[in-house]
Amino acid sequence: MSRFGRFTAYLRPYRLRMAIAAGLIMAVAGINLGMLWIVRRLVDTVLVQRDPASLDAAVVELGGLFLLQGLLVMGHTYLTTSIGQHVMADFRTHLFTHLQSLSLSFFAWRRTGELMSRVMNDVTALQHTLTDAPIDAAKQIVTLVGGVAILFLMNWRLCLLILLLLPAIVLVARFFGRRLRALSTGIQDETAHSSTILEEVISGIRVVKSFVREDYERGRFAAQIQRTLDIVLKRATIMAIFVPTITFATFAAAAAVLWYGGTQVIRGAMSPGDLVAFVLYAGLLIGPFGTFARFFSQIKEAQGALERVFEILDSKPEVADAPSARPLPSLEGDVTMQRVSFAYDPRSPVLRGISFVAHAGEVVAIVGPTGSGKTTLINLLHRFYDPTEGAVTMDGHDLRSVTLRSLYAQIGLVPQETHLFGSTIHENILYGRIEADEKDVTAAARAANAHDFITAFPDGYETVIGEKGINLSGGQRQRIAIARAVLKNPRILMLDEATSSLDNESELLVQDALDRLMKGRTTFVVAHRLSTIQKADRILVLEHGTIVEEGTHEALLERKGLYYHLYTLRLAETSDAKIS
Repeated sequence: MSRFGRFTAYLRPYRLRMAIAAGLIMAVAGINLGMLWIVRRLVDTVLVQRDPASLDAAVVELGGLFLLQGLLVMGHTYLTTSIGQHVMADFRTHLFTHLQSLSLSFFAWRRTGELMSRVMNDVTALQHTLTDAPIDAAKQIVTLVGGVAILFLMNWRLCLLILLLLPAIVLVARFFGRRLRALSTGIQDETAHSSTILEEVISGIRVVKSFVREDYERGRFAAQIQRTLDIVLKRATIMAIFVPTITFATFAAAAAVLWYGGTQVIRGAMSPGDLVAFVLYAGLLIGPFGTFARFFSQIKEAQGALERVFEILDSKPEVADAPSARPLPSLEGDVTMQRVSFAYDPRSPVLRGISFVAHAGEVVAIVGPTGSGKTTLINLLHRFYDPTEGAVTMDGHDLRSVTLRSLYAQIGLVPQETHLFGSTIHENILYGRIEADEKDVTAAARAANAHDFITAFPDGYETVIGEKGINLSGGQRQRIAIARAVLKNPRILMLDEATSSLDNESELLVQDALDRLMKGRTTFVVAHRLSTIQKADRILVLEHGTIVEEGTHEALLERKGLYYHLYTLRLAETSDAKIS
């Protein structure tokens, strides 16, 4: 229930509108009670008094109340819909913002489809229960309290017959509520798994088709959908028993009222109008009883969704600004690692005691066998992770003592697998600096050797490149990524195997663009190709998470250590000469 309390913070900006909506629907409930009282008088007028003037007056009153009720319902419907949509939009935006604040370690252990399901499906599941339901509850309270008060004044014995069912309804609701909550949480979990499979297959459709795994993926998705269906059917079974049980108990009271009230009319203790009104009021109470029971089940269902959503909101970023963090001044580009160690899992260290100094404007290449820690080293330099031991400094500033935004603003990253957004080429380049003008974008594209192929498209810079740049070649994607980095104009540049998967022609174009980008910047290069590494001012050779060699290309070859071994091994395997 504490999570429900936390959610009310998102309702506060709309509490005035919620109060108005609640007031409108409470007025509707009052009108409903008043209309039944007029029906009571109408029945006695027709059957007992036989007074045409009173009949006309009662009908006019009913017509006026119907009109007023319609206007109130219109206002209530608009307000509740507006409030619900605004609250969910605010909540989704807050959840999305929090997701972006979390560290890479959070995303490393979670699947994209699962997170998407929580932001979209779980939040949708909360909408009615946490926005519409509280307002509707105001109507049911007025109906229940007003109806019971009127019934009690009319005939307290008949009123007690109905109220005897209330404890039974509460017990039934509690019994079924526990099961409904568990099953609803299970449904949300299984739906998230289905979304994950769907997202993986769509994003990896080339691999699925290439390996002819359509049948396998269809079977995997169908099996997951079946698991979801099984839980849904279990919940449907419980709901199928739950709702009729309460409804039957309520109508049983109505039958008792008809029997007892009928005997009172026969004896002359009640008028026909009293009996009709009493039955109608009793029927009106079915709504609150049924609604409160339904609210109870919906709350149980919403608890599961709330737990999943607040699990994200309760997650804290492992890499965050320290309370005393200050903006990082404009960098010259000196970078130092001092006895840095790091482990994703404490049981398996990735880096051990790494120390080096890179001076402003230097190009430092990082090589080593697969799994030696090259990409992890880049992640620590970018401060996607913090070292478990030691410190990383830039111009003497410990990265943990400066704000992340000011640090990231001065770092440019060109990864091996370039991520482009599914919008236009222009928007993807502009991502490097949103406020840049058209001239800056074009200049960045020229520097990245991308302008010619961009203008060759019919739509030029407004060409839509598709999800993750699927409509472009690997070399074209990399050159757009380089143009994006050029536009950002960072002081520190990090290239993580930026040319490893390109053909020779694309590599020459990309490497030429990278040479321009690296000029005057401190650059760290993780690369396989010798053409990239040989130009480095210094080469760091990693093995098992430690620096085993350091020096220039020529000096390391003369030493005939690990670097020499990797070089000669690759030279023997391929004329392309890559270091793995």
